[in-house]
Amino acid sequence: MNKVLLPPALCLLLAACQQPPLSNPGVAPPADPGIADCGALGRQDLVGQPEAVLAAMTFVQGTRIFRTGDALTMDYSPTRLNIEIGDSGVIVAVSCG
Repeated sequence: MNKVLLPPALCLLLAACQQPPLSNPGVAPPADPGIADCGALGRQDLVGQPEAVLAAMTFVQGTRIFRTGDALTMDYSPTRLNIEIGDSGVIVAVSCG
């Protein structure tokens, strides 16, 4: 490559690696709507807790409590709360779907 073209080519490559600026700096992006529709955002404190804590709680009808690897329906419902229990009996995820 010609020595004259090398610096501009490097500048173009470096410019392509930079992230675009935030559209509104100082304002946090909105919460993930997939986690807010069913109330999962307010239940993230359950992650890491033993499954026994669920016995004393009440959930809306349709809440799905399951173990990692269980067979589940593939239908998606943004208002359905999902609570996933890992192999060790600890809650590993709280999400919508």
